[in-house]
Amino acid sequence: MPEQPASFEIIPGDDASSVVLHVPHSSTHLPDDVRRGLRLNDSALAAELHAITDADTDVVADGAAMRAAVRPWIFVNRASRLVVDPERFPDDREEMNSVGMGAVYEKTTQLETLRTPTEEERRQLIERFYVPYSQAFAALVRRRLAAVGRVTIVDVHSFPVDALPYELHGDGARPEVCIGTDEFHTSAELSSAAVEAMRAAAPTGDVGLDSPFNGCYVPLEQHGKNPRVQAVMLEMRRDVVRDDAGGLSLAMATLVDVIDATLP
Repeated sequence: MPEQPASFEIIPGDDASSVVLHVPHSSTHLPDDVRRGLRLNDSALAAELHAITDADTDVVADGAAMRAAVRPWIFVNRASRLVVDPERFPDDREEMNSVGMGAVYEKTTQLETLRTPTEEERRQLIERFYVPYSQAFAALVRRRLAAVGRVTIVDVHSFPVDALPYELHGDGARPEVCIGTDEFHTSAELSSAAVEAMRAAAPTGDVGLDSPFNGCYVPLEQHGKNPRVQAVMLEMRRDVVRDDAGGLSLAMATLVDVIDATLP
C-alpha cells in the first residue's frame, strides 16, 4: 500500500503547557477509497455526516488555545469518524460494538447499514488509520510527561439536542454542556473545575456530569495505570456551539488556565 498522508494533525502549544486538547470528531473528510466502501448514496451520506460530525469543535478548540494564558497543544483528527473512530476500543471492550459502531462503524446513527467489511478490510482500516493515530497521540502524551511531569487531556465533543437511535444511553439528561469523567483519570478537582468553567458558557448554566455521554480519552498505554495523566470530556450541545462558539472557547480557555496554574 502506498504511503498515506497523516489523517491527523498536532498543533504545537507552549513548551510549559500540560494540556492537550483532543478533537477527534470534527472532520467530514473521507478518502476516496474509504468512501467507495460505504453503502450510502451521496444524499444519505451527507445526512449521516451531518448527524455524526461534531461540527466546529475544532474551531472552539482553536479559539480556546488562542485565548489561554499558556497555549495548550491540540491533537485534531482530519478524517471523519466514519473512516475509523479513534476513541473506540479496538476490541471486545468496546460497548458500542453492540450497535455496530465500534472502531470501524458498520451501522449509521439510524442503525442502518453503513458498510459490511471483511475481516481483512477491517484490519486494513485499523492499521492504516487507527494505529498511527493512537501511536502519535500516545507519543505526544509521553513527550509532555517528560517535559512537564503531568498531562491533562481535554476531550472536545458536541452532541445533538435530541437523542439519535444509536445512543446507548440516550434516555438520560441532555444538558447544555456535559462533563464526561473517568473514575481513574478525572480527579474531583478537575471535574469541579470543568463544571465551573463551562457553566459560564451555558446559556442557562445547565451543566451536568456523564449524561448523555461519559468517559474521556486516554492512550491505552496509560489507561488505568498512570494518575499523572488526567482527562476530562467536554460535550457541548450543538445548539450551544451554533449560537456561541466564541463563548465556549473563552470558557474552555478558562479551564485550561486553571489546569495549568492550580491543578496538581
